Amino acid sequence: MALIKAAPPAAAASESPIEGGDPQCDLRSSDVDVRRRAARALAALPGAAEMLCEHLAWEESLSVRSIIFTGLILHKSSAGVAGLLRLLFSEDANLRGGAVEALQEMPDEVAPHIEALLAMPDSDIRISTVIILASLPHPKVPVWLHRVVANDPHINVCAAALDALAEVGDQDVLPTLEALIDRFPNVTYIKFAVDAATRRIRGR
Repeated sequence: MALIKAAPPAAAASESPIEGGDPQCDLRSSDVDVRRRAARALAALPGAAEMLCEHLAWEESLSVRSIIFTGLILHKSSAGVAGLLRLLFSEDANLRGGAVEALQEMPDEVAPHIEALLAMPDSDIRISTVIILASLPHPKVPVWLHRVVANDPHINVCAAALDALAEVGDQDVLPTLEALIDRFPNVTYIKFAVDAATRRIRGR
């Protein structure tokens, strides 16, 4: 494939693959500028969401990843949400973080998946889900976080939910917070965290 000269910064918004080229092929180019232009073209197409999510699994360029995440957020398709949820299982911390941030921008689309995610046996997935909830603009967030604090058996999952619940919970959750101390009596941090969350909730 012939080398393509990168567009200057001022023209970045108008970058596009070679005229008559195939963006799907260009997305596999070794040239990051070609992949960036292909990603921008494909991110404008809702039907490309599944392919773009699969590409994220091996794409190393943060700028290309950013374009793809932005496109997935723009279209909020079910295929895009499904692909982003799979990325929560990635070993790549940057990919997981990008998926979390993108899903936080899709409250209505991700909401039907929350309870299944919170029931996952992998505590890391449950923690990632709590992180999503911490900034998810959805009315059921306090209910979901309350259930986590009341029922999750893993201390780190509960601690993450406790921090988030301190921001959105009301005084109805206070007995559950107190019960958390009894559930983890040997974890000093939990008592301090519960006290801090209780003060914050009562202060509101």
